Amino acid sequence: MPKLAAEVASFFKFRSEYERKVFLIVAILTVALAAVAVFTSPLKVLAVIITLIAIALSITRPYLVVVALALWTPFEPFLLKFVPDELYVYARYFPETLIYLMAGLVTVHVLLERRKLPSTPIDLTFILFMIAVVASAVLNLVSPSIAVFGVRQIVRYIVLYYAVVYLAPPKTRIRQTVLILFAIVAFESLLGIIQAATRGSLDAFLLPSEMKYYESIQLTVGVQQFWAPGQRVFATMGRYDQLGTFLAFFGCIALGFVYEAKKHVEHKWIGALMLVILPALVLTYSRSSWFGFLLGFLVIGLWVKRDRRVAAALIAFAAIAVSVFIYEGVVLRYLVDVPEQTVVERFYEAFSPESIKGEYYGLGRIYWWINTPLVVVRSSPFFGVGPGQFGGGAAAALHNTTAYDKLGLPFGVYGTDGQIDCNWMSLWGETGTVGIVFYLAMMIAIARTSYLVYKRSADPWSRGLALGMLGAESSVAFQAFFGSYLEVRTLALFLWFIAALTAVLAKREELV
Repeated sequence: MPKLAAEVASFFKFRSEYERKVFLIVAILTVALAAVAVFTSPLKVLAVIITLIAIALSITRPYLVVVALALWTPFEPFLLKFVPDELYVYARYFPETLIYLMAGLVTVHVLLERRKLPSTPIDLTFILFMIAVVASAVLNLVSPSIAVFGVRQIVRYIVLYYAVVYLAPPKTRIRQTVLILFAIVAFESLLGIIQAATRGSLDAFLLPSEMKYYESIQLTVGVQQFWAPGQRVFATMGRYDQLGTFLAFFGCIALGFVYEAKKHVEHKWIGALMLVILPALVLTYSRSSWFGFLLGFLVIGLWVKRDRRVAAALIAFAAIAVSVFIYEGVVLRYLVDVPEQTVVERFYEAFSPESIKGEYYGLGRIYWWINTPLVVVRSSPFFGVGPGQFGGGAAAALHNTTAYDKLGLPFGVYGTDGQIDCNWMSLWGETGTVGIVFYLAMMIAIARTSYLVYKRSADPWSRGLALGMLGAESSVAFQAFFGSYLEVRTLALFLWFIAALTAVLAKREELV
């Protein structure tokens, strides 16, 4: 433990006289602004001070800023509850602005050193995807402001991927980062378990229920608790599915280490981490998270590792599930989503004909699985209806009904929400078949890189991270059929962050 603490502390040591000077300038400006705060708005001065410090860190310690963003993101939905309206827009969007700032600074730094920008596994496919997105915006005459907002919603964390790959942190830093993230996962898991054990007494405190707007732009949707208190735990993430997908993602990463990193001292701690992740994951009642983790588990244990124990467990589980469904068929076929449910009822509700029928006629995701290809893609099969126009968070935030009105469709799920609870369909509708093919090609490139690191690396720790990434990416790809998870901060940031770390390992070990 002291050794780990020393390693973490090394993040903060000055490495050169240049860094000392930058921080001295920031310290002087901070003191000056603190004096100004006496005569003006202290909150706005505080925001300026934080901005100055963040810029200084982005110049001198950009990777530390990346780690800070990763640590902030799981707590953001909860912490934003306490941000005054005066600073809400700043608090909501400043972390994302830092991503663009860091990516720009790192790129400039590499070019000033007259070095060639390092290649990444997704370069060609990302360029082609961006060409398809721009072509979609031009062909559909999308307003530039809407187009930019729509593109930003899709690619903001791909920018983070490039920033991390260009920074190329050493393996020791990558290891420290993963351990820090696992500590956050353990905290969120334990908080979720406590939330269930206290039967919902923490729900009101943790839940961010208030909608926030900036002029006509919806900043946050707020969360209405339609489930029974104490069920569907969400910890600091605002929604049970956001906690569930987060735990499923890192559960897969941890599983990779359980299989591969047996010689490392932290192996036993990662095994213990799985023991808190799994019950918390179950308690989220998020079926997309359950099945996503199950798919990631099967990719790792059955497809890659050929583990016979996993095959036997899968057969036994399937046999029990089918037997119960046959025995209780009359009851299970009429299950629908209600506030109070058992875990078993929640599981079988996914297969209930009554629930599936309600999802379609209630304008849920099944309605959009069917009508996106039949109506939206059919109207513009190659390049879609344009970024920010359909199905994703941008259309919802801007309340942009243009494409929906033109095609005679309701405004997203329930006819009111703007987004359609299926990221693959929203991407297909906005960027067309050309766009989604190149996006899928990026995901395949990430999976290929992870597989190469797993197969060729001599370091069991690197193999563990890469194997976990294979399962985690499979989990996210599945979950994207059931929500906007390729855009959600609490999941998408980590998908591209860990993908970048895996790409760095591949580069360092000359595996690609």
